[in-house]
Amino acid sequence: MRLHQRSRGWMKWTLVVMVLLASTALVSSTKPPFTERDKAFYADEAMVNFVRPGLVFSVVSTNVASDGTVTVRFKMTDPKGAALEREGINTPGAVSSSFILATIPNGSKFYQSYGSRVKTSTYAPTAGKQARQAGADTGGKYTKVSDGVYDYTFGGKLPSSYDKTATHTVAIYGSRNLTEFDLGTNYASTTYNFVPDGSAVKKVRDVISTSSCNKCHDDLSFHGGSRKGVELCIMCHTPAYTLNGVTVDNTNPETGNTIDMTQMVHKIHAGSSLASVQAGGKYQIVGFGNAVSDWSEVNMPSKPNNCQWCHEQGNTAAQKDAWLTQPARAACGACHDTVNFATGEGHVGLPQATDNQCANCHIAQGEIDFDASIKGAHVVEQASSLTRGAVAKIVSIENAAVGQKPVLTISLKDRSGADMDIKDVIPGAGRGRLAITLAGPTSDYGTGISATGTNGYVQDNLTVASMTGGPGTYKYTFSKAIPDGAKGTWVFAVEGRTDETILTGTQKQRTYEVNIPNDMKYFSVDGSDVTPRRHIVETATCNNCHYNLTLHGENRNEIQNCVICHNPNMTDAARRPADKAPNESISMASMVHRIHTGKEQPRDFTIYGFGNSANNFNGAAFPEPASASNCSMCHSTNTQNLPAAGVLPVQDPRGWLTTAGTASAACLSCHASKDAASHALANTTTLGESCAACHGPNADFAVSKVHAQ
Repeated sequence: MRLHQRSRGWMKWTLVVMVLLASTALVSSTKPPFTERDKAFYADEAMVNFVRPGLVFSVVSTNVASDGTVTVRFKMTDPKGAALEREGINTPGAVSSSFILATIPNGSKFYQSYGSRVKTSTYAPTAGKQARQAGADTGGKYTKVSDGVYDYTFGGKLPSSYDKTATHTVAIYGSRNLTEFDLGTNYASTTYNFVPDGSAVKKVRDVISTSSCNKCHDDLSFHGGSRKGVELCIMCHTPAYTLNGVTVDNTNPETGNTIDMTQMVHKIHAGSSLASVQAGGKYQIVGFGNAVSDWSEVNMPSKPNNCQWCHEQGNTAAQKDAWLTQPARAACGACHDTVNFATGEGHVGLPQATDNQCANCHIAQGEIDFDASIKGAHVVEQASSLTRGAVAKIVSIENAAVGQKPVLTISLKDRSGADMDIKDVIPGAGRGRLAITLAGPTSDYGTGISATGTNGYVQDNLTVASMTGGPGTYKYTFSKAIPDGAKGTWVFAVEGRTDETILTGTQKQRTYEVNIPNDMKYFSVDGSDVTPRRHIVETATCNNCHYNLTLHGENRNEIQNCVICHNPNMTDAARRPADKAPNESISMASMVHRIHTGKEQPRDFTIYGFGNSANNFNGAAFPEPASASNCSMCHSTNTQNLPAAGVLPVQDPRGWLTTAGTASAACLSCHASKDAASHALANTTTLGESCAACHGPNADFAVSKVHAQ
């Protein structure tokens, strides 16, 4: 009987598939709206045409009845507009949805949600403590209007005293379960603004664009994935308020910390830089299941004082200048969290009872950097207009054949384009630096040159005496000759920094190390065609999160320069204490993958650097919900795919495979288990790695395919 029922069920689905395939053929003439990050991109075409993965919510209209009953008419469709059914009976995948109704009172700039709930702590230190938090509606009812169109009637009614002239917003968020088709769970959300009296919407809350967050966060979503985008977050994460006689304090009962978006987000991103944390405190939020989110060790790559990294001037937010024009105690005190505005402690002794006078002292922009203006107080040192900066470029290379010492012509200017004197860059007394690195061949650095402490490169630190000519243009003869046996394309790279003192003679006097942009010049040592080193990652991509990726004393800031030293043969042997052996690989792919998956690594990951400093990355991770599984967050187009472009095996003394092939080393740095290493070893022979046989671009387990969501 069970077999009979099951076969009837499959017959039913088969008929549905046949009908849908016939009907959807008419609407599938264009390419499905999926990318290589989506599982649907790799699914069977017939399955995709049947299931039509994805989820889109849209609001058609709202209605507020005379008794305060609120009804929203909405659509549920796939990305191409085909209707979906809530129950998932006649269209694949059940759809769940939740609704929020909130208002921005005419006397406020923050949302107040009509829905709320009481959260009771079960976290041992504060068990039983309660807090009322803004939330979604409960007890509502659905009515089907037509295919894919529904009415949702809110369970809670608006009070008779509600303001019909104030902005109201409906939010819908939810998911579509397609796991039975191996297409995961699709998430979606939307918001819709309206004014109940029918007038135009004049007030919104739109300070940060989701696109700004997604530079680092990839696809901003939390609470299981269904709450997507800043527009939705700000409807519940608000300051405390009282609405309809109900006080919503919006605190985390386990810690007492506010969950107001303005304060919480600033604190999360400041993390380890918070004055309270540096004084020994913690900044934590306890979530569902008593999961403790400790933000005390967050180190924002773009620097937390770089307000414009999030408050982008080029974004689409309607109120993108609010951070400049409307300074407030909550926002400023979130980062400067030991300031007591009530007493004036930490605020030059000035109590601040309201936000009304903040802009009088903290104007948008003052006359100089590092003043009390909002922009001035948050200048990133490297970008200060008070620093001159230097730009060094290799104009030409002469005598570049085997056995010759190359002669380089170097252009030296400041940021404005004015000629610079070499003495302004390296004035002596340990200040400033300008260096030239020689490496090759570009097929894989690591073997072309043998020198003490290096594998595959040699470096000259320039001096004033070693340069001829100038200002603006100099000649330099490299100290080493192109070695015997050298072939193919080689490279010279410029690196360095200026040490600049600004605001001299004032109480704000300070000296900064200002990086010189790395310049690369490729050349042939044997007359063959010049072939630059492969580009796996672009520096601009790194700077989506890092703002201005600069390391090793502000000297290295270009990925194509980094890979010269961080080549397959390099470890931290020169810096690691003998009692901390074995050494750690600092080959670029292995090191960077491990850094970005620090929390997931099964072993300690510490690299020893200059001064024998121990740099531990055990707590490092991508900012949620971004994940290392999204290779395209860093990689240039398809450079994560196999076969790998590298030539040399990677020396990895602390890895499961102390010598690993190019592909194995890259993959095992994320997939760091012993089982994965055994799999890689079993598929490596005297002929080389066979990874591409199963993980190549068109294989069943292609890299992009297995990392899709």
